[in-house]
Amino acid sequence: QVQLVESGGGLVQTGGSLRLSCAASGRTSSTYTMGWFRQAPGKEREFVAGISESGVNRYYSGSVKGRFTISRDNAKNTAYLQMNSLKPEDTAVYYCASRRIFSYKPKEYEYWGQGTQVTVSS
Repeated sequence: QVQLVESGGGLVQTGGSLRLSCAASGRTSSTYTMGWFRQAPGKEREFVAGISESGVNRYYSGSVKGRFTISRDNAKNTAYLQMNSLKPEDTAVYYCASRRIFSYKPKEYEYWGQGTQVTVSS
C-alpha cells in the first residue's frame, strides 16, 4: 500500500510559477513510478508528467513539455512538479499517482493522492 499527499497548489497569474509536491509513504514507495495528472471541471482526467522510479526517464504531455518539469527525491519519498509559464488552461485539480510500471493512462494507476487545486488567472 502506498499513500500519497499533494501540496503546493494555489492561485497564480498567467506566466507565473508553482511547485507541487507529492509525499509518498508506505512499503517500497521509492520503487514505484510517479505520475502527475490533472482534471478540469467537465473534463476527463489527463496525463501531465511521469517519472521512472530511478528518476532517469521522464515523460510529458505535449501541452506542458518545455514548461513543466517533473523530478523526485527518493531519500525524501517525494515527487515534484515545477510548473512555469502557467496559462489559464492549466487550471485544474492536480493529482499525483503511483504504480509499478509507468503508464500514460490514469485508469491503470493503483494509488492516488487527494488532489490540489491550481488556478491560473488571466
